[in-house]
Amino acid sequence: MNVLFLCTGNSCRSILGEATFNHLAPAGWKAMSAGSKPTGQVHPRSLALLAREGISTEGYVSKSWDNLPATPDIVITVCASAAGETCPAYLGPVLRTHWGVEDPAHATGTDEEVDAAFMTAYRILRARIEAFLALPLETLAQDKQKFKEELDRIGNLIPA
Repeated sequence: MNVLFLCTGNSCRSILGEATFNHLAPAGWKAMSAGSKPTGQVHPRSLALLAREGISTEGYVSKSWDNLPATPDIVITVCASAAGETCPAYLGPVLRTHWGVEDPAHATGTDEEVDAAFMTAYRILRARIEAFLALPLETLAQDKQKFKEELDRIGNLIPA
């Protein structure tokens, strides 16, 4: 099963989702990420955070959804629509869910405050990915509606 983490710039949140998912996923599950208007580079703080967490950063690049290496089965948008951000809509016969996360690339303040924004985004995504992977995936793969309901529910999880 291929999971696509999708946002606009593909420099922070979707990259964090892709790398974290691939780090935790069982065999047969693979994540990728893309943006509708990619920045062309992965944010250095995203790469630094992943490295600190022991997650490989090799091969992650900011890329367009026009150049996906595989067709996704599940698309998870991670834009923060509450912030007025326009989320791209992936068209195609896929299971879609939305896991809004504030974009740490727009964080301002001291280095510590900006790093904290990246860590918050990572913690939210990791908690949701762990909840996703804790689901009875084999069973849910046979019931797309129930799978979507579970993924939508997970999209509202905020770690303590």
